[in-house]
Amino acid sequence: MKDQFVMQITARLRQQLDTMTEAAKATHAAATGDDGKQESKYDTRALEASYLAGAQAEQSQALAQALHIFEQLELDDFTPDAIIAPGALVETELNGAISYYLLTPCAGGITIPYEAGEITTLSPEAPLFKNLVGLQAGDIIEHNGMMILEIS
Repeated sequence: MKDQFVMQITARLRQQLDTMTEAAKATHAAATGDDGKQESKYDTRALEASYLAGAQAEQSQALAQALHIFEQLELDDFTPDAIIAPGALVETELNGAISYYLLTPCAGGITIPYEAGEITTLSPEAPLFKNLVGLQAGDIIEHNGMMILEIS
């Protein structure tokens, strides 16, 4: 089951990388092409475009690294009484709403369809990732009241 999730996330990362790469190329062309020529001493379009192109190149590198990780990633299944660790699929409840989270090594914030809702990936930088690690089914996160229903 988790193999399917990894494949969906990998496809989403590949799509994001393609989009970001094209955007970075277009921005670089705007910064260095004829459109980027300064029309007055106050015209900073080319400089702004070069900053944007640099940031987009960094994002492209981060996406490429995440894609590489997900292309190699194998997530183990967890027993229902396991302690939450990276790779776990966690079902939670907060104020009557059920949510699913997949703890991944990177690429947090990606959502993929699952059952009647969706799974959201959480990376180690996410506060919720940090709050979930070490808990078990039946535990409640103190500061927000989120209950851990199931781990797989």
